[in-house]
Amino acid sequence: MSTPDTLADWITDADALLPDMIDLRRAIHLEPEIGLQTPLTTAKAKQALAGLPLEIRDSTSTTGFIATLRGPANGRTVLLRGDMDALPLQEDTGLDFTSKVDNAMHACGHDTHTAMLVAAARALCARKDRLAGTVQFMFQPGEEGWHGARYMLDDGIIDPLPDAAFALHVTPNLMPGVIAGRVGPLLAAADRLEIRIKGRGGHASQPHDATDPIPVACELVTAAQAMMTRRIPAFDPAILTIARIVSGTTNNVIPEKAFIEGTIRSFSEKSRALVHEGLARLVKNIPQAHMCEGELKIDPGFPVTVCDGRATALARRTAKRLFGEDAWFEMPHPMMGAEDFAYVLQKSPGAMVFLGASPEGGDWRTCCALHSNRMVLDERVMARGAAMHCAVAETFLTDGFGAEA
Repeated sequence: MSTPDTLADWITDADALLPDMIDLRRAIHLEPEIGLQTPLTTAKAKQALAGLPLEIRDSTSTTGFIATLRGPANGRTVLLRGDMDALPLQEDTGLDFTSKVDNAMHACGHDTHTAMLVAAARALCARKDRLAGTVQFMFQPGEEGWHGARYMLDDGIIDPLPDAAFALHVTPNLMPGVIAGRVGPLLAAADRLEIRIKGRGGHASQPHDATDPIPVACELVTAAQAMMTRRIPAFDPAILTIARIVSGTTNNVIPEKAFIEGTIRSFSEKSRALVHEGLARLVKNIPQAHMCEGELKIDPGFPVTVCDGRATALARRTAKRLFGEDAWFEMPHPMMGAEDFAYVLQKSPGAMVFLGASPEGGDWRTCCALHSNRMVLDERVMARGAAMHCAVAETFLTDGFGAEA
């Protein structure tokens, strides 16, 4: 069994690697890449791993890769994930290493995730003789809505599927160094919806000679919100947000068409299906009642991110043994954000946790959140993240999940 003394080695190793993590994180931050193809980021990660006893398997549909470390014992396999892609935002942080790429920014901390995973790989390779099994390091692009994890699974490079899988995500809205998680749903399923309404255009002074799609669009939005409160169980919640409505060109013309766009978030396949079915009824019948045509398109997004109770308990125990009782925060409820690590957790039991990284001198309650173009982080917490990766991996390979949650 791993002991507190041996676990402390990971803190020492990660602290020593912090300057390298900061350098790598900043190099990635300067040149952010969006989507499934992140060749510059992939090259930086591979260069930082050069010379290590790792087996590299490249994804064929993305620029992601799996780096595998085999310990002396052929036991369990554990996967650690770090995502690499950025967001389409114009950075406004004023950092010395501000993005050099127009409309691209690491506003979700994936630059730190990559740097921490590289550091964990280096530390684990240095102590590979202690490992009672195999570690898979998953460097994944395309997390921000591109389904990168699903593509890498479909490529078959995560072979064999791990016995457990873990991911760590930084957040500025949590006290620095605190690790947070929960059993069960952690993040929501996220679907994109589009509604097209077709009427008949005409002169604004003669609405009786036209079929105006705008009142239909307004009625649909209101009816959809009423449907959410009356058809979706309060204890199996879902959220429907209409974020965009487009119609018309000027003040005195009734348009022919209206377009509605939004998102659906849910924590179970049951509530997810109820929202889809309810929207289909509304989009069929409300336009028809006003002599218009309605068309609904739903693009399924990431599934619910569900954390295994045993894996979460292992992460909880490890965080407390590494950093003390106050290092762990038990999240009272899930978040409505979404995460494509959910695809990995559908295949293997595991957990995702958050690492507090509020900026030095800032207030974690009010500082700019993930996906803000002003989001900044305390880079020093990366040492805790890398140590957590190493300790979770070693503990699982040695002891399995250990005590039940």
